[in-house]
Amino acid sequence: MKAVILAAGKGTRMRELTNECPKPMLRVQGKPILEHILQGLISAGIREIFMVTGFKAEVIEAYFGDGSRWGVRIVYGLQVVQDGTGKAPEVARSFVGNDPFLLTYGDILVKPETYAQMVRRFTEQDFGGVITVTRGEDVTKGGLLFFDDAFCLSHLVEKPGPPQLEQLRQDGWLRPGSPVWYNAGVYLFQADIYEHTARLQKSPRGEYELTDAIATFIHAGRRLAGLEIQGRWVDVRDPEVLAKLEQES
Repeated sequence: MKAVILAAGKGTRMRELTNECPKPMLRVQGKPILEHILQGLISAGIREIFMVTGFKAEVIEAYFGDGSRWGVRIVYGLQVVQDGTGKAPEVARSFVGNDPFLLTYGDILVKPETYAQMVRRFTEQDFGGVITVTRGEDVTKGGLLFFDDAFCLSHLVEKPGPPQLEQLRQDGWLRPGSPVWYNAGVYLFQADIYEHTARLQKSPRGEYELTDAIATFIHAGRRLAGLEIQGRWVDVRDPEVLAKLEQES
């Protein structure tokens, strides 16, 4: 099992905090966000890690080096054109090879045991991967996911607006009392997901969307197992979230 961390963005919502420091290197309780993620991956037994970098890539590489300080191997690749989440993982294509890999954004914090839970879920059956979800988030800012009775992904809608949400209610996808699942941004994939990222077209937003590749992946018959994240899940999106994390004991 390998891991790919998407850490190319500047994080403009962090304002002046990311003028000289890439967002994934902002510190939470004394350590960069990326280091928290790295330690969680290590606790799941993952030792081969690729970091997709972009803005201020040298800051990340200077801190983590080759990974030997943590007993792992870290490889880097630059996303020269930041044109969406769908193309960012392709920077790591040769690194991944034919191996399954855990994919996470570099600004999502979860409990370390979440990664091990994903690996266990992945090995339960012949899955094409695992997609994590959480509840209680504003789905208009992310992905809305629907699952079958075996809790495998059956349908997803990226950042649905009010008209889409109303249509989903009318079509029976959204039902009163049923959970509303939000895409938590941490995945595990078999390597053939790359067949789908390679064929992506830009979305109406002008970007390549990872969720579009996931949609064609499941339409091709690959089963993506769902996993609800237990405990902490934080999208470190802005200074207010960062400040709240610092106050945690």
